[in-house]
Amino acid sequence: MTKEPTTAIYSTEQVKRARVAVATVFAVHGAVTGSFATRVPWIQDHAGVSAGQLGLALAFPAIGASITMPLAGRISHRFGARTALRGLLALWTLALILPALAPNLLTLCAVLFVYGATAGMSDVAMNALGVEVENRLDKSIMSGLHGMWSVGALIGSAAGTVAAHIGADARLHHTLAALVLTALGLLACRGVLDLHSEPDEEPPPRFTLPPRSALIIGAVGFCAVFAEGASLDWSAVYLRDILGSSDGVAAASTTAFALTMAVARLAGDRIVDRFGAVRTVRAGGVLATTGGLLVVLSPAPAAAMCGFGLLGLGVAVVVPLAFAAAGRSGPNPSQAIAGVATITYTSGLIAPSAIGSLAEATSLVVSFGVVTALAFGLVLGAGVLRAGDRKVTGSAVGGAPAKSPSGS
Repeated sequence: MTKEPTTAIYSTEQVKRARVAVATVFAVHGAVTGSFATRVPWIQDHAGVSAGQLGLALAFPAIGASITMPLAGRISHRFGARTALRGLLALWTLALILPALAPNLLTLCAVLFVYGATAGMSDVAMNALGVEVENRLDKSIMSGLHGMWSVGALIGSAAGTVAAHIGADARLHHTLAALVLTALGLLACRGVLDLHSEPDEEPPPRFTLPPRSALIIGAVGFCAVFAEGASLDWSAVYLRDILGSSDGVAAASTTAFALTMAVARLAGDRIVDRFGAVRTVRAGGVLATTGGLLVVLSPAPAAAMCGFGLLGLGVAVVVPLAFAAAGRSGPNPSQAIAGVATITYTSGLIAPSAIGSLAEATSLVVSFGVVTALAFGLVLGAGVLRAGDRKVTGSAVGGAPAKSPSGS
């Protein structure tokens, strides 16, 4: 079969269908994460690992993702964007089966490395296609796509909660979930844009340092993801230990934070289209900084919960806009997206432990003072996301086609 050239022009209706398809891909990707997270206690018991050993094992998904994400651009160059996404997403959904099978720490670390590697590569591929659809529609969609990821994660975690509640074996639960999600993912991938590199273009390197533009954009994403990870993992502990709230109220704060992020991402595209990426992130930084100050200075749980809610609203759209800016920041979109993804994954990895270490040396109040300072970094650094503000160019549907996101 002859490959469709990079220069293919899609109709408006085709690109709109591709938007629905890639949104479904994002939801499937999130559902895998949600399904896994709810069964971690079962996996810990099955593998017979301590809390400290589990913490070590849970570092391996981020390690696997960080090492292998640069390969996504080369795979897309070799096979085309649609085929690459289809294969990488299927590997990711099927990798959900592996952790529950691990009988000990060594195998758990190994399978979580694979789990993270497939997650990271499929993450880069789907974000690159999301940026391409956004370019062709000439309106913001990346925030909504990441909102769909959050929706998928909520659905996956809800199903996992039910499975855990009825005492289902995680091996059976994850096998069934993996098969369903693989089928949904393969079906969704049929509708994404089928883009290929030009025949004379050199493939991107297997491993390379992120371009300088990705490092700068990634620094803004680092601030947002650090605040997100700290709030998700430590908000309940903060309300219970610092403000003396009940366990129920403390848990509700974490749920509220996750829901505000999901809602903000789903609604964020309209705001970005109206005000642009820079002003949106700058305003988000103000909200997040205000929320951090409320948390640090709050004398009561209710005010702190409002603070965590503002933190969630403030950082929600930063990472989607960082990916969008990376995809427009140079001649190699996949390489830039992989660089930003690596930085944000690293931030998500170190945030929980960094907050805990700082809290042990000082206090949780001081830890969230650092989170507040990083939130203010969004105000100062928002200008680097100017590449995320689209300009009407030939990439819009019906004009000259945009460059393939396969990193060529």
